[in-house]
Amino acid sequence: MKKYGLLLTLVTLVACQGTSQKNNTAQASNTEDNVFSVTKTDEEWRKELTEMEYYVLRKAATENAFSSDLLNNKEKGTYVCAGCATPLFRSENKFKSGTGWPSFDQEIEGNVAYDVDYKIGYARTEEHCATCGGHLGHVFNDGPSETTGKRHCINGVALDFVPDEQ
Repeated sequence: MKKYGLLLTLVTLVACQGTSQKNNTAQASNTEDNVFSVTKTDEEWRKELTEMEYYVLRKAATENAFSSDLLNNKEKGTYVCAGCATPLFRSENKFKSGTGWPSFDQEIEGNVAYDVDYKIGYARTEEHCATCGGHLGHVFNDGPSETTGKRHCINGVALDFVPDEQ
């Protein structure tokens, strides 16, 4: 009987492992080992960023859901890193995920880098700016199936919006 209980427990644990946060981490890089083209001291970042931008971009925090002014932005343009202005996402790739954070189905290739984050007890794929290393959010495999299937769940405070010229 104990064998069946142990087997049932193991099967339950394996079955409960979600797939929405699994990602091919072969492209992942360790932000601590990288040298970014935009580097500043902690003091310089604190002077240039708002308190919340600093907290999210430099300390990998998460803003409160539904708190971003960019969440419902429908203008055409480019979302850039709030720390260094690197273009990260285009408005045509933004979609309403219902999660409370701006979501995109793809990034501007080469401008977003990835790392594995274990901060909440299991692996998630963290996204950061490839230019300054600022924390952006995480990418999940539960985005729109008709496009990439990815959901780049991004802290709005980590972004600035630059509208397309009229």
